[in-house]
Amino acid sequence: MDQSGEWFVIVNPNAGRRKGEKDWLEIAALLNEAGIQYTNVFTEHPNHAVKLARKYIENGYRKIIVVGGDGTLNEVVNGVYTQKKYPPKEITLAMISVGTGNDWGRSFNIPMGYRDAIQVIKNFNTRLQDVGRVSYLAQNLPKQRHFINMAGLGFDAMVAKRTNKVKLKGKGGPFSYIISLFTSLVSYQSINCSVIVDGKKTSADVFSMSVAICRFNGGGMMQAPDAIPDDGLFDITIITRVSRFLVLRSIKKLYDGTFLSMPQVKTFRGAKVEIESDPALFLETDGESLGHTPMNFEIIPLGITVVVGN
Repeated sequence: MDQSGEWFVIVNPNAGRRKGEKDWLEIAALLNEAGIQYTNVFTEHPNHAVKLARKYIENGYRKIIVVGGDGTLNEVVNGVYTQKKYPPKEITLAMISVGTGNDWGRSFNIPMGYRDAIQVIKNFNTRLQDVGRVSYLAQNLPKQRHFINMAGLGFDAMVAKRTNKVKLKGKGGPFSYIISLFTSLVSYQSINCSVIVDGKKTSADVFSMSVAICRFNGGGMMQAPDAIPDDGLFDITIITRVSRFLVLRSIKKLYDGTFLSMPQVKTFRGAKVEIESDPALFLETDGESLGHTPMNFEIIPLGITVVVGN
């Protein structure tokens, strides 16, 4: 069954403090008004979007609209990469953002307003972007995950985990990340790590680390200001041991990207990253909390097609 002309719409009703559910009728009306043909399904539990994307691609759909946040988009990418019907880059993803972070969309000028986001989909201006794949441990079992925006390790992963707990209680919002950042600062300790980027080894006391394809995470923090989504390389940023006072004083620099010039920050660029640590260093990808070290990252150049703004 060829559904290549029709869009499959995956709606996360819980995204953005249940905005996915509350605003769906408005979004559906705008899609109809724009003349976009689609079939839609609501997700019912975490990781449901992985299964939905896989199933409907195998039924012949090659274009998917995500109505949700960065986490829903991440699940869909993992569905694309676990289906067997088409090469992943033949699948096109578009985004109508109802989440709290919307970090992936910032890199590609995806408007927050529903009407404007749907106009972007109608214009169908597409490009290929890189995809990341990370192997890691979760409860001592080897796991693998794909990601489309950024992986965060250490302090960043702790903040994501706390933010996700708040979201599960339906209290997520634009400031939930900042609140989690402050509460995590009290207890977090730096961890000594061995980091190998394209065969070159470095040791560091890691406070926080990002392995980035795109530029933003944490609701607009520019943690990888020089990242290029289609250059076939990760931008790796390591923030080494810092005082809590310096973190608080430097938050503005995280938003404008100028923190890269601080002496506590090291940057690298490469297609393969291996990380070992003792004790374990934890991981999140696109805001989704996962497992811990040892980890291996590899880039998949131009691994998926996305619809982008001007």
